[in-house]
Amino acid sequence: MFDSNHVFLGIAPIGWCNDDMPELGGENTFQQTVSEMALAGFTGCEIGNKYPKDPAELKKALDLRGMRIASRWYSSFLLTRPFEEEEKDFIANLDFLAAVGANRINVSEQSYSIQGKMDVPVLTGGHKHVMDDAEWKLLCDGLNKLGKIAADRGFKLCFHHHMGTVVQTSEETDRMMANTDPRYVFLCYDTGHFTFAGEDPLAMLKKYVDRVGHVHLKDMRLPVVEEARKNDWSFLQAVRNGAFTVPGDGDVDFDPVFKVLADAGYQGWLLVEAEQDPAKANPLEYAMKARKYIREHTGL
Repeated sequence: MFDSNHVFLGIAPIGWCNDDMPELGGENTFQQTVSEMALAGFTGCEIGNKYPKDPAELKKALDLRGMRIASRWYSSFLLTRPFEEEEKDFIANLDFLAAVGANRINVSEQSYSIQGKMDVPVLTGGHKHVMDDAEWKLLCDGLNKLGKIAADRGFKLCFHHHMGTVVQTSEETDRMMANTDPRYVFLCYDTGHFTFAGEDPLAMLKKYVDRVGHVHLKDMRLPVVEEARKNDWSFLQAVRNGAFTVPGDGDVDFDPVFKVLADAGYQGWLLVEAEQDPAKANPLEYAMKARKYIREHTGL
């Protein structure tokens, strides 16, 4: 289905230790995390809060385990801070990624984001910021400029639509994609966030498969999403209560997703990103479950 010379499997450290809630998995060390990733059969990962800040130290630890960095999350604030500051921060992140051999960066606009607020409902109450026309122009122009900086260095800027942020819905994703340059801005396609937002992840993939630069495989437990809606949970409360899980353990149908990506000749990372409470969902066990599911459904 996929060409293993061009499609690679990774997993995010967020199943071991949560960046937004460091107390979740606070006991799990960097060494244990990357060792268990490799043991489960993955060859790549993204960067978490326990990872060494020295790229040489990080690369050595990953090389020992046959692992490499696929990408990293980057919080942009294009709506709320001067572009010069944004550009400087972005370039520093590219420098780090280049030093560890990565060529993707996942950008999420965090101005006015409620994703990290424990007590603000994510599905109800209209708390999510909705951009006006001037803000849309600021965001898209900024993404184009950052994307060109990335492209000039051999990177793909992959924009991460995300619950609780200014680009959450299919309509917002459509507008962002329509107003950014396809040479410079790609999509970090996330099955879970489109599902959580009440959108059709397969329809969105079919629409933008030629601009997908990075893939997050995230499964959803829809009964928990319904609980989140009913009980006015925040994004973080939904995570704590198990809204997300690894592929094959929830309600997302991944087979058509894999088919659309394979038929389009997708090249890059398929990265399992399933934030759960490690005390409830043993990270190694769930990583192995995800790896087995992907092997059985893609041949990778």
